[in-house]
Amino acid sequence: MCLGIPGKVVELRDDNGLAMGVVDFGGVRRECCLAYVQDEVAIGDYVIVHVGFAITRIDETEAQRTFEILKEMGETSELDWLKDQADRSLALGGEPS
Repeated sequence: MCLGIPGKVVELRDDNGLAMGVVDFGGVRRECCLAYVQDEVAIGDYVIVHVGFAITRIDETEAQRTFEILKEMGETSELDWLKDQADRSLALGGEPS
């Protein structure tokens, strides 16, 4: 099953006309395309991301509620794995991707 994951927009930029940014998923930060929501979001807003694309803006309360439901369903294991990889990279003196 494919799910959209809520995250907080922490960086916005324009990559040759394409709205891009960084979204924080509970401590795991990933590069995402923001083209579908570019006129709706600012730094600090929450979005639902599906396969690297922010597909809709949501409020913080809904983002937290959705994330908790996903945790209860056990659907956040990939984010846990990504966070572990970032933590290991930092421990080895690298930077998280």
